[in-house]
Amino acid sequence: MVPMAEHPVDVPASGYLVVRASGAAAARAAILGGTADPESVQLLMRCPVPRAVAESGAKLTFADATLHLLPSERGVVMLTVAAAKLSIPFTELRPLMFRPVEVDAPLRTLFASAVAHVLAAGSRLDPHGLAHHLLGLAELVLRSALRVELDRVDALAARRRAALEYMRAHLGEQSLTADKIAEALYISRRRLYQLFDDGQGVSERLKGLRIERAKTLLADPAKAGRGIAEIARDCGFTSAPHFSRTFRRATGRTPREFREQALRG
Repeated sequence: MVPMAEHPVDVPASGYLVVRASGAAAARAAILGGTADPESVQLLMRCPVPRAVAESGAKLTFADATLHLLPSERGVVMLTVAAAKLSIPFTELRPLMFRPVEVDAPLRTLFASAVAHVLAAGSRLDPHGLAHHLLGLAELVLRSALRVELDRVDALAARRRAALEYMRAHLGEQSLTADKIAEALYISRRRLYQLFDDGQGVSERLKGLRIERAKTLLADPAKAGRGIAEIARDCGFTSAPHFSRTFRRATGRTPREFREQALRG
């Protein structure tokens, strides 16, 4: 986590929310490592506001909440609330932190309407009640955005599992490619690569699955009579020499050496 003083203003695009953490505890965690709950949580979102208010800026400060219309970024509202007052543990908010999160239209409309009313009538309303109102607004936005984000992550995880299952079921096919996998899952090639954006990629993941399949076959006493070339074909390698080179780079041993050691063990 990065404190507000050291973190530049994240200007969210229209339709997106940015959630940040600030305070001394967050600063210590960022510098020294480890985890610590921040003193406050900041929500930044674009809202339609009257021109005069947008140009002059506005800031309403209460004990546990601050509503700030940033004058340098027209239409960007920053709602800051005390982290300790939220019913959501900060650890559960981590999927939202320091990144743009898409917010659907109904929630954007509700947030904009609430902000407009507070800015328009805040000076004439009870400050204690307004603080509770802003805390509730922050809770609503955070919970709604978190639910959507977790659903999105769950959907990605399910799609990723489906891709891996398809790869494992078709490892023996030398023609198995990213295009074929994407077509089988009814997604684009680009979307498939997004599922495996952990640095390994689709081709490396496919090669790793083939090596693991080969290790299983080579270590199986019931398969001891099968030749290296046959196992290479079963795992989708184009030839025995190609299989041997790839296997040795991955394991440090040739398939034959791996088999002999595994069967002796």
